[in-house]
Amino acid sequence: MGKETVLITGASGGIGKEFALVFAKNGYDLVLVARNEKRLEFLRKKLESDYNICVTVLVQDMTEDNAALILSDKINKSGISVNILVNNAGFGDNNQFLDSNWEKQKHMVRLNILALIQMTYVFGGQMRKRGHGRILNMASAAAFTAGPGMSVYYASKAFVLSFSEAVSEELKGTGVTVTAVCPGPTSTGFEESAGMHGSRMFHAVKPQSAKHVAVDGFRACMSKRPALYHGKITKIGSVGARLLPRSLMRKIAKEINKVPGGNS
Repeated sequence: MGKETVLITGASGGIGKEFALVFAKNGYDLVLVARNEKRLEFLRKKLESDYNICVTVLVQDMTEDNAALILSDKINKSGISVNILVNNAGFGDNNQFLDSNWEKQKHMVRLNILALIQMTYVFGGQMRKRGHGRILNMASAAAFTAGPGMSVYYASKAFVLSFSEAVSEELKGTGVTVTAVCPGPTSTGFEESAGMHGSRMFHAVKPQSAKHVAVDGFRACMSKRPALYHGKITKIGSVGARLLPRSLMRKIAKEINKVPGGNS
């Protein structure tokens, strides 16, 4: 049996890039997907040089209609079989919902939810036919509660966690596993793109490193864990969500998401 191949979305930076590094170090060939071709090509050259693996770069906007089918067609034409899927692409937005940009919210749902479930459907179906495969979906500590100030993002991650755990159970005995990774605040550039620079979320606790999240996510995927609650804050949050009233959890999330001079 030759090398297995891992498909990673959102691979040009942050946790996606760190996943590429950890899988490369463990001898996997890679298919890297993102919109930024220049960054993908730079990463491809480094990984192929450092780890003697084959890296395929595919430039794709995952919010595009049927992005998963487009990717699957390209990959099949290349004769590549995807053994492990890492659905990492996603983004957030810090704003009151009715004051937010509608197009941004729509694209968030398309990327965080629709793209992820279509990728799981398309590539998961191929894995089940072969009787072997692993899927890793990036959820978040945001999945544990409603999130005033980031309502769509929190809801999208709650969907990812619930969906991943359900499909994980459905696929038992097929040779295919699903793992949801739920990190807390992580140093990835997320806070800048989500408009959260200076928010309490990234200052109340020290953010985790993207590398640490990727390494532990890799281990959870390899050990077939249905879910990984990564970091002390995330584990505390998961317990709090089960024990505390939802009204209190909403208030806590609202305070955490506040940005000085921003939403209230």
